[in-house]
Amino acid sequence: MNRLVTIGLTALAPLSWGSTYAVATELLPPDRPLFTSAMRALPAGLLLVALSRTLPKGAWWWKSAVLGTLNIGAFFPLLFLAAYRLPGGVAAVLGSAGPLFVVGLAALLLGERARARNVLAAVVAALGVSMVVLTGDAGLDPVGVVAGVVSAASMGAGTVLTKRWGRPEGVGLLAVTGWQLTAGGLFIVPIAALVEGAPPALDGRAFLGYGYMMLINTGAAYWLWFRGIGRLSATSVTLLGPLSPLTAAVIGWAALGQSLSPVQLAGMVLAFGATVFGQVSGRPEVSGRPGRATQEPFSSSEETDRNVSMDLADGPVRR
Repeated sequence: MNRLVTIGLTALAPLSWGSTYAVATELLPPDRPLFTSAMRALPAGLLLVALSRTLPKGAWWWKSAVLGTLNIGAFFPLLFLAAYRLPGGVAAVLGSAGPLFVVGLAALLLGERARARNVLAAVVAALGVSMVVLTGDAGLDPVGVVAGVVSAASMGAGTVLTKRWGRPEGVGLLAVTGWQLTAGGLFIVPIAALVEGAPPALDGRAFLGYGYMMLINTGAAYWLWFRGIGRLSATSVTLLGPLSPLTAAVIGWAALGQSLSPVQLAGMVLAFGATVFGQVSGRPEVSGRPGRATQEPFSSSEETDRNVSMDLADGPVRR
């Protein structure tokens, strides 16, 4: 499968995440972000683990816990805290700075060259997102700012470590995704119980919303996201992130009756153009430090195809 198709499939993840706001406001109980986060992650993770019929072994118990916490368990609550404390879309702008963290961490941990074009794409994308989501009354609450920055750094670190550690030989991506979602969900559950109390009563609309969140918005989306990390550079993957707030803005306009000003439209064009620009690479990016023996974080494309196919069979071969 060529690089363009891989980018397109990976982009489906942030496009799906862009629907979170609309689904949450239209179908789910109000003011229960932590409960919603747990419902997104834990059932999806347990389902994927059951389908893969594979549990972590050895070091992958703690590696899954670390990755699940960074990519999901800490990221979700911090993101919601930032959203509650920062009006006017400031949280989305801070989140769009995530690619800058990945550029730096990928250079440090993966040996991916910090190219000027990638930094430029990340900065321009953040500028475009700010034009879409910021309003004149946007405030800067210190706690919210810290939460927004740390959430972006958490997801960025999780992306880079996911690329660096890859997955165990012979274990399919379905299992590894399930491990992370389960670990992240288990991290969130006690926090949700402490902060929000008992789960709310759910009606048919809520079950429909949580079903979409669990299966499409989280299970399938994170599978595609981690798949992309395995086949593309960490920087290339994270530069697809701004598609999420852009999708949210489009859904708000098309489905929720929200208006888009000329400045917002210009910001959308700018952010989308920067995202596309970030995928254009003059030459292949190499993971691993030059002059030093490194373990390939993910297998070759042929081995990856073989392992992905095992996700759909009776289960991966254990070695």
